[in-house]
Amino acid sequence: MDKKILSDYMDACEMVKETELEIRKLKQKKTKMVEVVVKGSNSNFPYQPQNFHISGTELGHVNQRNLHRKEKVLEERKEKAEDIKMQTEEWLNSIPVRMQRIIKYKIFEGDSWEETARRIGRNATGDSVKKEYQRFMKEK
Repeated sequence: MDKKILSDYMDACEMVKETELEIRKLKQKKTKMVEVVVKGSNSNFPYQPQNFHISGTELGHVNQRNLHRKEKVLEERKEKAEDIKMQTEEWLNSIPVRMQRIIKYKIFEGDSWEETARRIGRNATGDSVKKEYQRFMKEK
């Protein structure tokens, strides 16, 4: 694993969130109901005026099909992003706990090396944590 894969993990997390939002918006489009009132009369004598309430979804058959296709594409995109997340999380579980914490604080949360060292504790300095991270990434 290298730093690029860790940044891909962060992008994959954001992609999952954004895709879920887009899917929700699509589903709202599908379920948009329209209600109309029209006037008419009986077809037989005596002709009496009446009001008829008509309701249904706003989209036609073609739009419905396009929305379904787009939703399918978004689901595939979300699945791929979740695969990247799972692979990275499995890798993170296989490395030492101290390195997991360093990666979490520095890479995922964006702390400085000094802030990461302060959160790690045990007399760690920014330079020592940075060097430890660089050595670990060089091995991998």
